[in-house]
Amino acid sequence: MASVGRLSTKNTVLLLCDMQEKFRPNIFQFTNIVSNSARLLKASRVLGIPSILTEQYPKGLGPTVPELDAADLTAHAKTSFTMMIEEVEKELQDLGNPRQAILCGIETHACIACTTYDLLEKGIEVHIVADAVSSRSQTDRLFALSRLKQSGAFLTTTEAVLLQLVQDARHPNFKEIQKLLAHPSPDTGLLSLFSAL
Repeated sequence: MASVGRLSTKNTVLLLCDMQEKFRPNIFQFTNIVSNSARLLKASRVLGIPSILTEQYPKGLGPTVPELDAADLTAHAKTSFTMMIEEVEKELQDLGNPRQAILCGIETHACIACTTYDLLEKGIEVHIVADAVSSRSQTDRLFALSRLKQSGAFLTTTEAVLLQLVQDARHPNFKEIQKLLAHPSPDTGLLSLFSAL
């Protein structure tokens, strides 16, 4: 039976892709993309979900932006357009090869897309957080999300991920997650794209 895409805190990993300083002025809705990703990272810490961070050619593109609040994570430097480099593969193996990946970062049509294809080919269920991914161009973002959905990835939102992971107001960590939901996610321009998806 095909998976319906129900997220779980078990066997899940959060992947944070290339949210670096040099991208700041060029990525559509960069500040809000990072803000939503930071909420996902906070939630993953509360819920015990491991996180993996990459940086695309940091020597030229700079470090991960401080507002992601990811200083405690090892930033895996890469030049490929996928997060699935040798060091990340090893980290996934050390985590027991998670069955689900929550994916956010940039750019949707490049590193997010290539990472998604690699994960899907390994049999890992991919949940792309649509309001936590972006590109320089809205056209690239739109067609990448549409293409990735065709390939079998699940498209979701920051708030939907947080609620799916706790599933019940009686969850022992619900109050902490609820604080992350106090303000709605900022509009990242998805509403104008929605009819096309």
